[in-house]
Amino acid sequence: MIDTSADCAKCDPLDGVARTLDHASAAAIAQMTSGLSPVTMMQAWLDWCAHLTISPGKRLQLAGKAGRKVQRITDYAVRRVGQVDAAPAIEPLPQDRRFIDPAWRQFPFDLISQSFLLTQQWWHAATTGISGVSRHHEEMVAFAARQMLDVIAPTNFLATNPVLQRKIIESGGECLVEGAKHWMEDAERRARGEPPVRTEAFRAGETVAITPGKVVFRNALVELIQYAPTTGIVRPEPILIVPAWIMKYYILDLSPENSLVRWLVAEGYTVFVLSWHNPQSADRDLDIDAYRRLGPMAALDAVTAITGSAKVHGVGYCLGGTLLAITAAAMARDGDERFASLSLFAAQTEFSEPGELGLFIDEAQLNLLDNMMWSRGYLDSSQMGGAFQILRSNDLIWSQILGTYLMGEREPMTDLMAWNADGTRMPYAMHSEYLRTLFLYDDLAEGRFKVEGHTITLSSLRQPIFVVGTERDHVAPWRSVHKLHWLSSAEIRFVLTSGGHNAGIVSEPGHRHRSYHVATRVLDRPALDPDDWLDQAEARDGSWWTDWAAWLGDHSGALQAPPPMGNPDRGLVALCDAPGHYVLER
Repeated sequence: MIDTSADCAKCDPLDGVARTLDHASAAAIAQMTSGLSPVTMMQAWLDWCAHLTISPGKRLQLAGKAGRKVQRITDYAVRRVGQVDAAPAIEPLPQDRRFIDPAWRQFPFDLISQSFLLTQQWWHAATTGISGVSRHHEEMVAFAARQMLDVIAPTNFLATNPVLQRKIIESGGECLVEGAKHWMEDAERRARGEPPVRTEAFRAGETVAITPGKVVFRNALVELIQYAPTTGIVRPEPILIVPAWIMKYYILDLSPENSLVRWLVAEGYTVFVLSWHNPQSADRDLDIDAYRRLGPMAALDAVTAITGSAKVHGVGYCLGGTLLAITAAAMARDGDERFASLSLFAAQTEFSEPGELGLFIDEAQLNLLDNMMWSRGYLDSSQMGGAFQILRSNDLIWSQILGTYLMGEREPMTDLMAWNADGTRMPYAMHSEYLRTLFLYDDLAEGRFKVEGHTITLSSLRQPIFVVGTERDHVAPWRSVHKLHWLSSAEIRFVLTSGGHNAGIVSEPGHRHRSYHVATRVLDRPALDPDDWLDQAEARDGSWWTDWAAWLGDHSGALQAPPPMGNPDRGLVALCDAPGHYVLER
């Protein structure tokens, strides 16, 4: 008698129903929690509570800290009676600007704000440094505690915010009326799926992304833009820029005065930029390799066909830099030597320490994200933006509520803010794959990442590399970006620039208050620890763009006549004017 139990198990008629129910349930939970896994959070709190319970020494220490903080605020209150300018019991952290207004130094608001800051400090001690708690769970609990404290911060309430009280009195309550109008306007725009107020002043092809050029190649995933030369002679090696697919390419071609593309063209380079298609449900199966093949590899073939150059300078920004590194490593494995150099801007190649984004990366979180994307086939930019807002709730949520909806003051719109609101979607397959293989398992750095069935390694990168990290990067922490030194023995010129993930890159010459540190690790020399590197690096004022231009010049050939726009003989004709069609997709 033949045992068919295994076959029957495979044919269980409830399999499809069960999977659909599980997907639907997880997707509903993900929508309600902005993609945060309640299972992970419960595990984190349980881990923290259990280990705190069995740590009498830590509890004793926390009790002592609480007593000392009560003593500090009491001592300040007593000194404050006879001394108006008494030294405060605690100062806010440098990045915390909530209590910067002098009104917070007046009684009783000074006591309120300082009590809050002492409480915040105590909760940091209470959620960290407990023996036995896993690192990820500790970060989750500390994060959750910060979020809860941000909700109840005295800046958020009329009764405890002297700045808001003053504004209401000075405006006769008009600020609250204006704030209500702003809230209604924003709510209507969100309901209609429209971008924020005043972004219409920054439209791609009209006021931003206006550097002259042509779309010379298009496939299902990218448009390749070639920019018109503005100098009589150019370097023989063209520049191919691979931007992140999470957002649109024109952060590198914003307004004319801060456009990296326009600046490069004026420096005598032939510049090409990829503009990514905004995925739809039908694109759900596009994976990382599809992005590699249809993106930088297809573009590289077009660039060399148009320019006739055997060498190209590859430039990648954010995840575009990660994809460029993957592409270059696969090319090196296969003996393709077309990249003369690589430049990676705020781009990680090692993901063991991804910064605050690591809060959203574990099996439970990724399972929830997978199910969130399951029904539509993509992750929407608003869902990604929600995660970043939670990470920086002080700056991106509560300060907006206070300033816009209570004080009635809209922050002026800028080109960078408008670009940030012009998000894109990410296909189900690609987003799921890169979160797992890169962020969760760190396959690229650990030598397990495969391209076309064969492993690639970053140690194969031997061309000169220019790497930029930014000091206040919440997306690609600079110490993580720096780890490329440990993965490749190539010549690496590393720059640490002031600013954050976006503003640090958009750092044109003449931009005020810009500075950077720079140092070069020569070929085959040992790497320094990031902090040792910072101690030894040269500090400079101004824009890092000029240093990059000098570096590019050192790795480029003699000037010559510019190449034609496109190459009709190879089927590469000018399809339309820059910025093309894909950048306009919503």
